[in-house]
Amino acid sequence: MDLRVTIVQTELHWHDAAANRNMFADKLAAAAPETDLIVLPEMFSTGFSMDAPALAEQPEGDTLHWMREQAATYNAVVTGSIIVQENEQYFNRLYWVRPDGSYAQYNKRHLFRMAQEHHTYTPGSERLTVELKGWKICPLVCYDLRFPVWSRNNRDRYDLLLYVANWPKVRSLAWRTLLQARAIENIAYVVGVNRIGTDGNNHPYSGDSAIIHPKGHKLLETTEQESILTITLNKQEFLDFREAFPAHLDADEFELL
Repeated sequence: MDLRVTIVQTELHWHDAAANRNMFADKLAAAAPETDLIVLPEMFSTGFSMDAPALAEQPEGDTLHWMREQAATYNAVVTGSIIVQENEQYFNRLYWVRPDGSYAQYNKRHLFRMAQEHHTYTPGSERLTVELKGWKICPLVCYDLRFPVWSRNNRDRYDLLLYVANWPKVRSLAWRTLLQARAIENIAYVVGVNRIGTDGNNHPYSGDSAIIHPKGHKLLETTEQESILTITLNKQEFLDFREAFPAHLDADEFELL
């Protein structure tokens, strides 16, 4: 079955979760997407911040409640990451929220040391694979993109690899290049959703959100502009290509410890 994916690329209100929730709700209402999956950026409620003590929500907090409302409204999964406090630790946590209100979660594994993220947040230890309309999907967060072993499609575990990000403009070439590399090496669709604008630390973001075909070409690519775009991914085309070019059968076996 084909999969409709909607990406939301926009500026974010710095450290203002309520304003960001209202902004995303308004933008989605205006676009009224008919879709199966809505993808928001990393830390979409606050911007990428190390001020976790002031910004963190509880696991069942306001933003998760809001995501449930949006998932029900559009009858689609809504995903993106926020700052969460749990057991006296802070996590950059991606939520995968279904229309029925149930959800899965993934804590960002690779913490961006150049911003001291590893001094504020606790890294995740387990990768997440979820299913949607017969698709196996692996959602990851920003800096995870630089680590091919963690992203590896070992033993054909997923069909689509997804990254939500606050990836600065100064490193946009790496973002664009690595998204294509992850698609090619894993023989999988790749979705990358980034933000635009300038954050409270004066870091500019160029967006460059994209959806990549398993062959490596771009099915969709944004510029440095606000974008809410929906594309349909073809499952049969993907299966035909993987059958015709089964490089994954020759991949090295390994286990993540």
